[in-house]
Amino acid sequence: MNQKLDRIIQGHLVLPNRTIQGEVGIKNGKIVAIHEGSGKLTADDVQDFGQAYVFPGMIDVHVHCFSNPAEGFITTSSSAAAGGITTFMDMPYDLPNPINNVDIFKKKVEQLEKEAVVDICLWGTISKTNGTDQVIPMAEAGAIAFKMSTFETDEYRFPRIPDPEILKAMELIEQTGLRAAFHSENDEIIVDMIDTYQNEGKVYPKAHNETRPPLTETSAVLKLMEFAYWTNVKLHIVHVSHPRTIDLIQNFKQQGVNVTCETCYPYLLLDVDDLDKLGPIAKNNPPLREKEEVAGLWNHLEDGNINLISSDHAPWGSEHKAKGNDNIFLASSGLPGVEVMTPLMFNSTVAKGRLTANQFADLMSTHPAEVFSIPGKGKISEGYDADFTVVDPAQTTIVDQESFRSHSKLTPFNGQKLNGKVISTIVRGEEVYDGENVKKEPGYGKFVPGSAAK
Repeated sequence: MNQKLDRIIQGHLVLPNRTIQGEVGIKNGKIVAIHEGSGKLTADDVQDFGQAYVFPGMIDVHVHCFSNPAEGFITTSSSAAAGGITTFMDMPYDLPNPINNVDIFKKKVEQLEKEAVVDICLWGTISKTNGTDQVIPMAEAGAIAFKMSTFETDEYRFPRIPDPEILKAMELIEQTGLRAAFHSENDEIIVDMIDTYQNEGKVYPKAHNETRPPLTETSAVLKLMEFAYWTNVKLHIVHVSHPRTIDLIQNFKQQGVNVTCETCYPYLLLDVDDLDKLGPIAKNNPPLREKEEVAGLWNHLEDGNINLISSDHAPWGSEHKAKGNDNIFLASSGLPGVEVMTPLMFNSTVAKGRLTANQFADLMSTHPAEVFSIPGKGKISEGYDADFTVVDPAQTTIVDQESFRSHSKLTPFNGQKLNGKVISTIVRGEEVYDGENVKKEPGYGKFVPGSAAK
């Protein structure tokens, strides 16, 4: 390779299907050369990470920057950089206004380009009724996918979409080639059970789990997969909490339904007893499950039946959680995650020999990029963006919630010592985090449009 490179990265490269001790040549933010060993490439700027893993840049498909307006792009993307996340997909349930029309979508893109530290894709959604006319315009404006819900968190911001509207939306989304994703819980059963529990004064932490039994997830997912069977849309089920959901997904895949799914790191690393111990801090939707159900999720993960892992980053401050100290139903649902997901999952998989480095790269980078057709992301391969997450397995991470860059300084994992440390986050060839500090200013990150953009 004779051309002068901008930069060379050396280390234990996690390539598609293999790992090598080698070097990557970068030019204009792209990977232009990959070699085993060192010394074949030349550049003035050479960064040698030794035996540390150089993964393709981690991708988090499920992030809520603006569900809490105190958070936003600057805070979340700085947290993401520190957590080894090079690209994330921001959810559309913003306060005060959800991203359910093309004008709001375009304004969010403008804000993103001024404030992001890492690269970001944007989800779109639809209003509860009469909103499907915005699907094609938002897809053409660059939405990466569309998120809807069968459970109502808020009638305006996070509504339950009625079945006729879901079908209309699916038919339109199918035309764009994008994915229709769903928060899948059975609203009627959950609301009725919560009302009963509240009336009986059963407001202890585990009541959150008891009022959202597994059938409230599986019944909603079944309906959506049957809709996808008839509309032929690409379907994605977010935050799967129960192994039976995956059993059903495998069944529908055999029938030809194009359905993918994710679980989130808390469903693998916590169980319902943690909800009992920690209360509102461990409250998320769907809820944490029983130990044996968590084990079932791990079995599916190791068998390759879960496409990817996401954070469902929800940056609630302590005041939103404290409301539930005496009544779990009053606490906001969700945990922060972009800063801790990569080290937590590395510690529980690669560091323990439970997954190979390549399997970890597939779950955290390659599959997210493939499922959502994110251009130029997800692999250490020539022509792809020079996005890397460097993890040193010989170093440790101490989870310290007070040091989080997120507005939310609460985590069930506070104080845990993890094997492995994110020592560098590189986006398009430039280091945005050096293991201690975020090095790029807001505005370095770019909007990554979806595959239907015009």
